[in-house]
Amino acid sequence: MKTVAIISQKGGAGKTTIALNLAVAAAQFGHQSLVIDIDPQSSAKGWEDLRTEELPVVISSQASRLNALLETARKNGAKLTIIDTAPHSESAALAAARAADLVLIPCRPSLLDLKAITTSIDLAALAKTPALAVLNTVPVRGTLKQEAEAVLQGYGLEILPVHLGHRIAFVHSLTAGQSVLEYEPSGKAAEEIRALYEAVCRSVRWSSLLKPSCS
Repeated sequence: MKTVAIISQKGGAGKTTIALNLAVAAAQFGHQSLVIDIDPQSSAKGWEDLRTEELPVVISSQASRLNALLETARKNGAKLTIIDTAPHSESAALAAARAADLVLIPCRPSLLDLKAITTSIDLAALAKTPALAVLNTVPVRGTLKQEAEAVLQGYGLEILPVHLGHRIAFVHSLTAGQSVLEYEPSGKAAEEIRALYEAVCRSVRWSSLLKPSCS
């Protein structure tokens, strides 16, 4: 089982959106996927309550129970577990980073987000867990993406080659209890999520998650 912690100490970075969409992407490859929601707002769990699909499973929990939950998930055949964390909670984010194989740090291309990301970078370093940045809500036009990439590279943080655009499908799909892969399978947002899922797996050499499950 592979585990990804999605952390950002700034609210609104898109942690839950990315967590749920990546989990659905794994499920569409036929892999058992799980989201552990340790954000007290329980947005991911609320999304699951709207669904009819079995996967991904979403569990609302506390950071103190992460290791036990991950062990249970492993025993029950989960292939990908994603930990959705809360902003402004360094202790919980650190626990998630320590429990994970990979830290994914979403960041919008804005000055405030780029400044705030340093705390998340430090948490991943403290946990000694590899970290990747993903740019989120990137405008279709303009140079913000390139400017943000330059700042992140200055921090020494590896950036995924795929970014997510500022697309309304991400909002509408979650409201409907779906991912963009289900809400608008042939849309641009779905295309970006598929590419992001593949980029994450390739960056950390999780080739098994790129192969459709035969089970």
